Amino acid sequence: MIKRYFVLATVAAALAGCGSSVKLDPPIQDSASSTTSGAGTGAGTSGTQGQGAGQSSVAPVQVDASKSDVAGPTGVDRVIYFDYDSFVVQPAFQSVVDQHARFLQANRGRSVVLEGNTDERGSREYNLALGQKRSEAVRRALTLVGASDSQIEAVSFGEEKPAVSGSGEDAYAKNRRVELRYR
Repeated sequence: MIKRYFVLATVAAALAGCGSSVKLDPPIQDSASSTTSGAGTGAGTSGTQGQGAGQSSVAPVQVDASKSDVAGPTGVDRVIYFDYDSFVVQPAFQSVVDQHARFLQANRGRSVVLEGNTDERGSREYNLALGQKRSEAVRRALTLVGASDSQIEAVSFGEEKPAVSGSGEDAYAKNRRVELRYR
């Protein structure tokens, strides 16, 4: 009986030691009002499809480039880049955010998927979380300018979809991004 408690205590200690001490929830800087707030978690859909045994309840994200980019504004960048280990939307990208938000306001029937990406540094879990924070930061920036939250879906691919292969700073900088894909 004592062995069982010892084994359970050892397993519990090992699981507790697997946690990361890296903070992923620093406040988002709101460039419009210079106030800080926690990151919102308005993402996610609770689908009712596929609730049977052996089926996933997660709705797949369509990433078909031929269909996803046909509805967006023309002549406007569709990529927002980020600094290393950051999810703050830089002021240099405010005009891009403004133009996309105006497009979404004028086209209430259109929606956009914000695909958060990171470079290859960091663990898979950390990069997925950071990619999500980046896409949520762009979502928040779009809604602050006037886009409807219901038109925006924020997802993360972490390091799984690099724009550029390589291990140099130039490649890393191009991979730290959020891509806007319209549908």
